[in-house]
Amino acid sequence: MSTYVLIHGAWHSGAAWDRVVPLLSAAGHRVLAPTLTGYGDRIHLLSPEVGLDTHIDDVVRLLDDQDNVVLVGHSYAGMVITGTANRTPDKIARLVFLDAMVPHNGESAVDVMPATQHLIDRAAQTDTPWRLPPMSRSFGVTEPADLAWLDTMLSDQPVRCLQQPVALDNPAAHAIPRTHIHCTTDAPPRRPVPPQDEVWELPTGHDCMITMPFELTELLLKVH
Repeated sequence: MSTYVLIHGAWHSGAAWDRVVPLLSAAGHRVLAPTLTGYGDRIHLLSPEVGLDTHIDDVVRLLDDQDNVVLVGHSYAGMVITGTANRTPDKIARLVFLDAMVPHNGESAVDVMPATQHLIDRAAQTDTPWRLPPMSRSFGVTEPADLAWLDTMLSDQPVRCLQQPVALDNPAAHAIPRTHIHCTTDAPPRRPVPPQDEVWELPTGHDCMITMPFELTELLLKVH
């Protein structure tokens, strides 16, 4: 039995994994899908001070009582799992970057995906320059029922999350095996993946946990 820890991306909440969690559990694994500070049912904690370090702290605390973890990060959460691995490499059996940002040491989300800067610039012209509203039509979900469900879980994204750099200077973190799952529909340009890393693809949009939960689960079960 492995422990899967599934970390949602920007604007989302732990509810994004609701179609995947029961499938992994049915296969005999322990599954945790937390909601990070400032999202979903923790939206009351949203503030200008919430940043990448806040979310790394969330996951590090969660891993305190865990071992042999398959740590999965979707989208922005690639930043979060990278920072978590740097701090607690002994807890993690494998990192899975699910259509995710894959930073180098000292990079922010804006460094990894420069296009996010225009969102920050646009927010700077508003009364709440520290928060970015969700863009529900930008996640590759097309079915009306799925879009309606997605809208129920989306909330604003703190700008600081995209601006804070991540540390990846612990040699033990570099030794953790990595898997990358790329969603190929309307995919943006990606950085080259190191030859030692596993790479799989799903023929769907960015929110594959919503659009292809069974296929995603099959891939996740291969990495435990």
